Amino acid sequence: GDCPICGMALEPMGPVSADQGPNPELIDFTRRFWVSLAFTIPLLIISMGPMIGLPIREWIGERVAGFLELALAAPVVIWAAQPFFRRGWNSIVNRSPNMWTLIALGTGVAFAFSLVSLLVPGILPEQFAGGEAGPPLYFEASAVIITLVFVGQILELRARDQTGSALRALLDLSPKTAIQIWDGKDYEVSLDKVKASDHLRVRAGQAVPVDGVVVSGESYVDESMLTGESAPQHKLAGDNVTGGTINGDGTLVLEARAVGSETRLNRIVELVTKAQRSRAPIQALADRVSAWFVPTVVAVSVLSFILWMVFGPEPKLAFAIVTAVSVLVIACPCALGLATPMSVMVATGRGARAGVLVKDAKQLEVLAGVDTIIVDKTGTLTEGKPQVTHVLFADGEDEDEILRHACRLERHSTHPIGKAILQFAEGRGLKVENDVGGFASVSGRGLVGTYDGDKVMIGTLAFLEREGAQIAGPVAKQANALEAAGESLSFVARTDKVIGAIAVSDPIRKGAGDAISYLRENGVRVVMATGDSEGAARKVATALTLDEVNAAMSPEAKHDLVMRLKSEGRKVAMCGDGVNDGPALAAADVGIAMGSGSDVAIESAGITLLEGDISAVVRAHKLAKGMLGNVRQNLFFAFAYNTIGVPIAAGILYPVFGLLLSPMIAAAAMSLSSVSVITNALRLRGIRL
Repeated sequence: GDCPICGMALEPMGPVSADQGPNPELIDFTRRFWVSLAFTIPLLIISMGPMIGLPIREWIGERVAGFLELALAAPVVIWAAQPFFRRGWNSIVNRSPNMWTLIALGTGVAFAFSLVSLLVPGILPEQFAGGEAGPPLYFEASAVIITLVFVGQILELRARDQTGSALRALLDLSPKTAIQIWDGKDYEVSLDKVKASDHLRVRAGQAVPVDGVVVSGESYVDESMLTGESAPQHKLAGDNVTGGTINGDGTLVLEARAVGSETRLNRIVELVTKAQRSRAPIQALADRVSAWFVPTVVAVSVLSFILWMVFGPEPKLAFAIVTAVSVLVIACPCALGLATPMSVMVATGRGARAGVLVKDAKQLEVLAGVDTIIVDKTGTLTEGKPQVTHVLFADGEDEDEILRHACRLERHSTHPIGKAILQFAEGRGLKVENDVGGFASVSGRGLVGTYDGDKVMIGTLAFLEREGAQIAGPVAKQANALEAAGESLSFVARTDKVIGAIAVSDPIRKGAGDAISYLRENGVRVVMATGDSEGAARKVATALTLDEVNAAMSPEAKHDLVMRLKSEGRKVAMCGDGVNDGPALAAADVGIAMGSGSDVAIESAGITLLEGDISAVVRAHKLAKGMLGNVRQNLFFAFAYNTIGVPIAAGILYPVFGLLLSPMIAAAAMSLSSVSVITNALRLRGIRL
């Protein structure tokens, strides 16, 4: 339907669905276009026959030719253009003039004047009479204008439909059925029958039906359609899998965790759909211009008519009508209105295909202008798959006991270092019961619990010492040496004594150096903010030549870092993935949630990256720069087109060059201006990220 206030076409606000059909407005406009074209072609042959060697008007006479033109133009103006006139009328009644106001006025004036000239020419003033041939007729102009407007509208609707089809293609990644395991047997069921906690079998080559966790089996899963990461990801028991990804050559049994609208895939589509409807701050400029654009164009049209009637050559009326209608038709507020939204729609859709999810268009515009990006070390600059290298233990303790205490606590954590410790212990064949009580997580510092009546802890040395634990000299000496070598250490304490430490190493990500170089070349400083030790942080920072390093950072310290950089006049982007990053993400000019991210991180962030490494940050930055540049190009073209086109249509070149635009050429130019903006925006679909 149409907006009852401005008359513009309404967009559906509901979520995109995989089985959503083609746009009904596109179908309707396409039908109206073909009808218009069928009547307009013979109308042009009659009115312009002499130009192509067909003097039809001489054969049948001017009067008969005029009525034939009316008969051919009437279906186009009265039936085909009915949506245009309805929108134009609504815009006038509600005092919100727009493109439809100008089109309705231009075609309506041309058709109405021609109708009066043909049926009752005697009521026209003498100066409008037009001599023996009678007053001029503009039936063909009104019909051609309407047909050309349909061309522009259909191209625009198809472009919008293409952005929607990209989202529907994402939803199509999910299979329609799943293999449910019940009493040890496999049953193929409809996807809407699957519930959380159901066990499902995913065979080799099949799409994963829902979000879940692997219960058994081993395989490589292709997640490229969601994250942009081309390398398949190795999946084992305990790993998360996402609905819509493609299983490799192994068979997996998974437990469903999120189904229906709660899946990651559906949430991605919902987020992108909302982002496509959002407004970028740069659009405010176009909005301010549009507010006075249409009244100004109408005033120029009226002024042009008067000036040509007073000062123009004979036939004055013909010149006056041609210029007045041309001014109304050539002006294109539509190009201004499309300049930003089309770029936003295409860019957010392109981002979704590359694993860059944008909450609203403002976030991309801000990201394009940041000069400082704060990143974590683990998982962003490094692989995020740390390996245990050393287990230190105090006198009277042993490695296995240190690992057992650590695993009792880390099994409640999702931190990569915790996972590495658990995997290392499992590799040694250690069995750890879930027998810790009073568990608590102190964000960015460590974990606390009770075992066999004793307080047990794992975390940074500073955290354990604040909790009253003391470290023995030999353990401290070994730990200092490992930290100096760039290892990350998690200290383990029982009651008031540090009984050992676990050292892990995490290699720098492949491509991290290239990513840092790209950001630096684009004037962006990269600042590390990590909870890890100074030695581990310096090792990575030196290898990547980062601009600033901040180690042993608490959540409060990360927030303070953001505020300090902003107080220095910097535009700051903060990248984070945990609950403890929420305050810093919210304080930054733009927050970026990395990887799967916690719910708090995603809620606080304006942009979510499905892949958690620094290369994903580069993809987001390229997308932001590309979108903003595209919008600026569109706005420049729209302003330049209207600034040049309206005076030419008014006849400013006629006194010097004898050049005067016909309404039909003006309509073609107007349609092409919109199409040019759309085509330029669609270039973003191919931007290399």
